[in-house]
Amino acid sequence: MIMYEFTDIITFFSVYSFVGWLMETAFAIIREKNFVNRGFLAGPFCPIYGSGAVLILHSAKWVENIIENPFAALSMNILFSIILVTVLEYITGFFLEKIFRCKWWDYSSNALNINGYICVKFSLLWGGLAFILMQVVHPVVSKGVISIPPSVKGYLAAILLLYFLSDTAKSIIETLDLRKVILNHPNVSVSGYYEKIIRYKRFFLAFPRLLILNAGIKNRDIRSIINDRMDKIKVKFKSRFL
Repeated sequence: MIMYEFTDIITFFSVYSFVGWLMETAFAIIREKNFVNRGFLAGPFCPIYGSGAVLILHSAKWVENIIENPFAALSMNILFSIILVTVLEYITGFFLEKIFRCKWWDYSSNALNINGYICVKFSLLWGGLAFILMQVVHPVVSKGVISIPPSVKGYLAAILLLYFLSDTAKSIIETLDLRKVILNHPNVSVSGYYEKIIRYKRFFLAFPRLLILNAGIKNRDIRSIINDRMDKIKVKFKSRFL
């Protein structure tokens, strides 16, 4: 397997984060019949997919260096991919719940799940996606990335890295601010609470499980606040254009 430079890895991470965002968003559009920005970041990227893809590619390089048989190497790559991405998903889900005291996704209704963070169904799905990545998608993407002149790729990687660092920092600050408001809602005014929920509405739309936070509490029910806001927008739109 080709040895990749740091700039290649940053570019691959960005490409597969974007592809992951497209997949998640397409699934949400089909399910919700409406556009939803499915991601933790503000931009059109899902870093967990980019991180998973980079881990898979690195493990594949390691496996191919020690296993000569192509079929055996592919089988081992898929197995490692399932393990790596499943562990990554568990760790991400665990820490997000610790921060918000609520699961951002929940596989509890699926068979053979562990604490609702991971389950066999989605682990096998990650294995299937890893197979498609290694056998179909990455050979094409790799050729395209390698064909980019090194100087151009250096600037591109720098821009992408700065973007991810800034968007990640901004999103983390926003989630911590949101956490503070939700967990300390008795000490926050109704107007201040409402303003924060609407400001960070994208998190609730991207991760609907969060809508159950403070459910049933007067003037604190997140689902009611967001639905009320959407109803007001619809009424305003109809009065202006219809």
